[in-house]
Amino acid sequence: MVTVAQLVVSFIASSAFTILFNAPKRSLLQCGLAGMLSWVIYLLLQPRFGPVLASLCATAIVGLISLIFARFYKMPVIIFSVAGIIPLVPGGLAYDAMRKFVENDYNAAVQLAAEAFLISGAIAMGLILSEVLNQVFRTGR
Repeated sequence: MVTVAQLVVSFIASSAFTILFNAPKRSLLQCGLAGMLSWVIYLLLQPRFGPVLASLCATAIVGLISLIFARFYKMPVIIFSVAGIIPLVPGGLAYDAMRKFVENDYNAAVQLAAEAFLISGAIAMGLILSEVLNQVFRTGR
């Protein structure tokens, strides 16, 4: 279930990374919306499809939204796509994997690291998928 607190926090996190990456100030709202959208899609899909497929779908949709924002606001796509995927990055999962390695719990560490790796790959594939879909729709092939 998506709560208002999750919406606000994902918006703030994406907007804060926009500031951190020194993106144009006029893109702050759109970047926050892209991040919030990615988190909402992830939360809606994750119970049914799992974290990897949910990340792939959320990233692909945010990639397409980023292309639309870039064309409409006449800015590079990467400004919106980087901010949009920030809530999806499995940083906490990678941290937990490293902690398990340090605690010598290798079975749990490998499992967590594999999941973090799969989610990271899904994010990359989602961005590629959105670009491929954009090219297909633009050229008609």
